[in-house]
Formats: sequence, C-alpha cells, structure tokens
Amino acid sequence: MTALWIAHVNVIDPEAYGRYAQAAGPVIAAHGGVFLARGSRYVQLEGNDRARNVVARFPSVEDAVACYNSAEYQAALALRLPCSVADIAIVEGYETA
Repeated sequence: MTALWIAHVNVIDPEAYGRYAQAAGPVIAAHGGVFLARGSRYVQLEGNDRARNVVARFPSVEDAVACYNSAEYQAALALRLPCSVADIAIVEGYETA
C-alpha cells in the first residue's frame, strides 16, 4: 500500500526553510517519495491553519518512516527545526476497486 507524508508547516524564516527544502527534497526522492503538493494554494476548512502544506507519496508506510528516520533526512530536519513549526503524519493509502 502506498503512503502519504503530510506536513502542515508555519515557516518562521523563509530563507532558512529554503535550505531545508533543498536538502530534504533529494532525500525524499531517494526513498521513493514523489511530491504531490508543495506549498500550493489551499483552503483551510477546519482545524489549525498552517501556511505551508506538503504532501508526498511513498511506496509504503515503511519507506516513508525509513526516510524520516534516515541520517540524511535527520540532517535536513536539523535545518528546519529552528525556522519552522510543523505537524507531520504518515498515512497509509488504500486501493480502490
């Protein structure tokens, strides 16, 4: 089953966040991740609003978790933590008939 990495982010320092995005993108791709949305237009209907929303599809939950836990992503994450606040979840998809 595929999985979606869903991040809702408030960026405090756009320049520093850009460095994170440059570092994280190739790591996500190396783990089979493909971006479906990355800071695109959105409409907040309920809950807490975060100005940046990112969705990446992975081959599986395990691949997405392995990406997040990898040394390469953790190095990128160290760039993001001081410049943003985020909620991140990995959600398993399902097959449609």
